[in-house]
Amino acid sequence: MRLRLLALPLVLAAVPAVAALSPGAVAPDFTTRGAIDGKIFRLTLSHQLKKGPVVLYFFPAAYTGGCNQEAHDFSEAVPQFQAAGATVIGMSTDTVDRLAKFSQEKCAGKFAVASAGPRVVKAYDVDLGRMIPDPVTKKMRPATNRTSYVIARDGKITFVHSDLSAADHVRLTLEAVRALK
Repeated sequence: MRLRLLALPLVLAAVPAVAALSPGAVAPDFTTRGAIDGKIFRLTLSHQLKKGPVVLYFFPAAYTGGCNQEAHDFSEAVPQFQAAGATVIGMSTDTVDRLAKFSQEKCAGKFAVASAGPRVVKAYDVDLGRMIPDPVTKKMRPATNRTSYVIARDGKITFVHSDLSAADHVRLTLEAVRALK
């Protein structure tokens, strides 16, 4: 019995945290560099929200199986998000140069992807708790948990979905955006 109690905290410590930001919370504003269709630009969340709701989705790493599929799925659904008045933005801890290439190849130039620095990762509580090697520099960097937020124009989070499977992120965030109307 005593061994079980001592082993339990070790097991719990290995489980990644679930997104701490809940519906109703104010989405932390940030400015970072992003890219759309290979063109790098400065992205500020509050500026994007002036256009309407934002789907802010975090993904672990560009050019990995689930992340490639998720980017493709979001790119296919961009017209539906636009019809509902929303902007899609993907974020990871990849370098902006890598994301610029990813934005062309996997996002089909249809939406922005941006680099999430440590402050953004912490503010949105999306640290996956794993380090992965950067394919260019070979330095280790944190991976983000696959978490999708729908943020209303007023800056409040209205929906959160955190799941390493990319399967339902597009469908669920689109439903949440449509429910805003």
